Amino acid sequence: MSDYKRVLVAVDLSEHSDQVVKRAQFIAKAFQAEISLLHVVEYVPVEPMGEALLPAVDIEDELVQGARRRLDELAERTGVPGVDRRVENGTIKSEVVRVAEEINADLVILGSRERHGVAVLLNLTEDTILHAAPCDVLAIRLAD
Repeated sequence: MSDYKRVLVAVDLSEHSDQVVKRAQFIAKAFQAEISLLHVVEYVPVEPMGEALLPAVDIEDELVQGARRRLDELAERTGVPGVDRRVENGTIKSEVVRVAEEINADLVILGSRERHGVAVLLNLTEDTILHAAPCDVLAIRLAD
């Protein structure tokens, strides 16, 4: 096993994101690795009766701008203001894998919550990333 040099940290910008970034900092420091933060905006337009209430592009742009602002705040709050930060549009699964490949990540770190009932069958994001990523994947267990 070689040392980790490039760590991609995928965050959902929830209150648990700080915990994920802090754990990533610890690992990156141990390996003297670079950190990149990633948030994926998954926007699915809802068009009641086939007509959009607002142009989808405007809504998506607002979501992306809001996510960029919150990602910047997360980086400042967790003490990594100078790291590479990315906000991408698309599905979380495919964008995490795509960005990991693009930046030649050695490790992807993401948060993982325990799932119960139907959620076990429906939310397979971590599993999909684990099997599709071009590198190691570390899931940080988050409290409910």
